[in-house]
Amino acid sequence: MGCKDTILFLSYKYILTFSRILVSLSISFYMAFFSQDYLLFFQELAANNNKDWFDINRKRYEKNVKVPFSAFTQHMIGKFNALDPSFNDLLSKDCVFRINRDIRFSKDKTPYKLMCSAVIAPNGKKSKSIDGVYFEMTPEHFRVYGGIYEMEKEDILSIREGIAQNLSEFESIITESNFLSLFGSIQGAKNKIISPELREQAKIQELIYNKQWYFYKSFPAATILEDNLDELLFDAFMVGRPLQQFFNQFI
Repeated sequence: MGCKDTILFLSYKYILTFSRILVSLSISFYMAFFSQDYLLFFQELAANNNKDWFDINRKRYEKNVKVPFSAFTQHMIGKFNALDPSFNDLLSKDCVFRINRDIRFSKDKTPYKLMCSAVIAPNGKKSKSIDGVYFEMTPEHFRVYGGIYEMEKEDILSIREGIAQNLSEFESIITESNFLSLFGSIQGAKNKIISPELREQAKIQELIYNKQWYFYKSFPAATILEDNLDELLFDAFMVGRPLQQFFNQFI
C-alpha cells in the first residue's frame, strides 16, 4: 500500500470511528429518563403494598425509580435555573417527596405511595412562592400542577383583592389561548361568603370567591417513558407562569 493509499485508509478509519461516536452520543442524548420498570414497579406495589415486599424490591426501587426520579428533578431544576436565578442552589432532595405515606391519622394503613412526586419552586417543598411546578408520575398518568392549592387566610384575602383590582389583567391571563388549550379552567374550592367590599367585583369575576386557584394537565402514563419528557414539563411550566407571577405580586 502506497503512502497516499495509507493516508486515505487512515482518514476513512478516523471518519468511521468519529461517526460511530456521534451516533453513540446521539443515542445517549435522546435516551428516555425512565425505563418501563418505573411503571411496572408501582403496578406491582399496588398489589403488594407492604414492607416485606418493598424490602425485597428495595434495590429495584433505588435503581429504576428513586435514582432516575431524583436525576430527572435535578435536570429540571437546571432548566428552570437557566431561566430564573431564584432556583439557584436548589437540589432535588429539597423538592422530592418521600414515598412513605403519613398513616398516623389515616384509615388507609398502606405504607407507600403509588407514585413519585416533586415540587420545583424557590426553597423547594418549603417554598411560599407560587412560582414553580408540582408534578407526579403514577402508573395511570403524568400530571403537572400550578397555581395555589393551600394558603394562609391573610394571603387568600390578598389574592382576592389583587384579582378584584386587576380584573382585566387577570381575565386576559386565564383566557390566553395556550393556557386554555393546555390547562382549561381554574380549579379550586370556594367560599360562599366573602368580604362585602369584594362582592361587586365578584359579580364580574366569580373566581374571587375561590380559596384555591390551581390548574393541571394530565398526560398518559406512557409519556413518562418518552425522551422529551423534560420539554413537556418545561413547556407546561412556561404556559402557567404568567398566572403564577400575577399571584406572586400580592403575597
